[in-house]
Amino acid sequence: MKKNNIIDINLETARQWQGAQYMEDGLVLTHHIDYAPIPQYATRMNFILMALCLRGKAQYCIDTHEQTVNPGDLMFISERHIVDNYMASPNFECLCIMVSTAFYHDFVQNVKNVSSLLLFSMNNPVVHLTSAEIQTYSNYYQTIREKMANTEHPYRTELVKAWLLSMFYDMSGVIYRVEQQGQKVQTRADAFFAQFIRLLELNFRNERRVSWYAEQLGITAKYLSEVVKQVSKRTPTDWIDNYVILEMRVLLKNSTKNIKEIADELNFPNQSFLGKYFKEHVGMSPSEFRKS
Repeated sequence: MKKNNIIDINLETARQWQGAQYMEDGLVLTHHIDYAPIPQYATRMNFILMALCLRGKAQYCIDTHEQTVNPGDLMFISERHIVDNYMASPNFECLCIMVSTAFYHDFVQNVKNVSSLLLFSMNNPVVHLTSAEIQTYSNYYQTIREKMANTEHPYRTELVKAWLLSMFYDMSGVIYRVEQQGQKVQTRADAFFAQFIRLLELNFRNERRVSWYAEQLGITAKYLSEVVKQVSKRTPTDWIDNYVILEMRVLLKNSTKNIKEIADELNFPNQSFLGKYFKEHVGMSPSEFRKS
């Protein structure tokens, strides 16, 4: 039997769904996901998706693992993961927030925020919310839509990002509640990936070698690469670069440190090396980014 190729879907596609509201920066909201074209083949999501089911039912697979969503369930799909076998009831309705990784990195304040949502969503792709949590998510969704619709406001983007950050902290209570229950048993691969991310949080400012992280975990660099790619669909180098670039963006936007001081803090040989590294990943120099 001939296998179908995996289809990539990005926010440019999602913003064209009927009823979708979007910001060019990398954010799409819709409460009519039932209008979205149902993917006929395996689809790689090139954005982060979070959606609260209000009515109906949906079934799908994430990386071959079956998931079922019912009213009151909050579903997470992290970037680069593959959705397949999607089916939804005719009355399926949810409040859906889709955000690009770059936009997400723009409103989070530190790398711990990135990893906590990442690890939680990978281990808990579908979570049932309490009535209070449902109301909290719904309130934020409606407020963010209203702020997005006010295109005349001079600080529209900043307002939307502030509300998204507030929602993240407010909804982190869900993460805490579910983790306290501790019902999910991690696989060996999940455990190694979580250890790698925690280790990365603590050391990315000084250490960017995959071999170093493998050595700390007592495994080979090859095995670490296989495990990280299996669990997250990204390489260890991708994760290291993501953390370093996020920290650079935060320091450039939210501190008065000059480029040399940032290079020293992040253990780069010199300012020029940091500039080349940043431009390679962001598409502009650190100075240009700071002015943008």
